[in-house]
Amino acid sequence: MTDPSAASADADSSARDIELDTAALRVLAHPLRLNVLSLLRERGPSTAGRIAGELGINPGAASYHLRRLAAGGLIVAEPGRGTGRERWWRSAHRQSIHDPAAASGAEREAGLGYTHAVALAAADRLRRSAQELPRIPGEWLDVITYSDFLLRLTPADVHRMRAEIFEVIERYRADGGESEGAVPVALQLQAFPVPGTARPPAGDE
Repeated sequence: MTDPSAASADADSSARDIELDTAALRVLAHPLRLNVLSLLRERGPSTAGRIAGELGINPGAASYHLRRLAAGGLIVAEPGRGTGRERWWRSAHRQSIHDPAAASGAEREAGLGYTHAVALAAADRLRRSAQELPRIPGEWLDVITYSDFLLRLTPADVHRMRAEIFEVIERYRADGGESEGAVPVALQLQAFPVPGTARPPAGDE
């Protein structure tokens, strides 16, 4: 899985992806921290004050989460910008990648916290998007979608479908998004058993 913001809008940020280790998973096991990182990847370098305004949080909280992200190697200071009181930060990577199937031990446990935070961050992004709907230009209002499908699938089916969808996403990413009028677009992909339907057999819980 990837975090909520796969593509960076900052031309100067590294195109490298990062495979999240246990330490990084623990840093990102917080939905607000994920939203801060997503904002840097979408909008480019920013400061704690600007991020606080965008996310509607206290500047002190924004500074705290920025410091945690920096300590985890996920963001870096933007050289040549700001002053001692106004530090600029940028994402160190294009996207974060975590494969739960390949994790084991402590990394798998940390991955559960990260996955939970990703789901909460995605829900918050969806909420903020819905709040902006009355101000969305008509050409965007005609194409955005909040779709919900109910399928009957096995884990193998979901694995295959996910791989096919990711291939499509990668094709659009490779096009570069240089067309006139292109803006960062958040594409949320969620596939999970309907709550209460995929539980372990009795006695295994």
